[in-house]
Amino acid sequence: MGFTARRYGADRNPLVPFTLVYHAPGPVFLADCPARLAIEIIAEKWAVIVLFALSLQPQRPGDLAQLIGGISHKVLTQTLRRLQAYGLVARHAYAEAPPRVEYSLTPLGQTLVEPIKVLTDWARDNGEAIVDFQERDKP
Repeated sequence: MGFTARRYGADRNPLVPFTLVYHAPGPVFLADCPARLAIEIIAEKWAVIVLFALSLQPQRPGDLAQLIGGISHKVLTQTLRRLQAYGLVARHAYAEAPPRVEYSLTPLGQTLVEPIKVLTDWARDNGEAIVDFQERDKP
C-alpha cells in the first residue's frame, strides 16, 4: 500500500493530488521521501567514490586520499563525517602512539557496494559515448 495522506497528501503539497501520491510505488520527488534522502546522500560529489574505495578494505584517511586522488583532506574529512552521520561509514580510533584512525563500511554502507558497481560498469561502458557527444555538440 502507498503512503499516508497526512504525510504525503495534498495537505503537504497542494500541487500533488493525493490519489497520485497514494498509489505511486515511491514518490521520490517529494522532499520528505526516504528515497530522496538516499539519492541526496550518494549524489554528493565524493560520496560514491569514498564508499567504493572503502569497499575494498578499511582505510586510513591518508591512504584513502591517496587512493582516490584529487580530493583535499578537508573535503575527505567532511565526506567521511557526513557518511558516518548517515550510518554508512564507521570510524575506528585505535589507542596507539601516534594515534591511528581507520574508516570502514558499516553493514548499511555495504548494501551500496553492488549498486555502485553497476553504476561504475555503466560509466565504463558509456563514458566514451558521453565524451563523444559532448565534443560533437560543442557550440
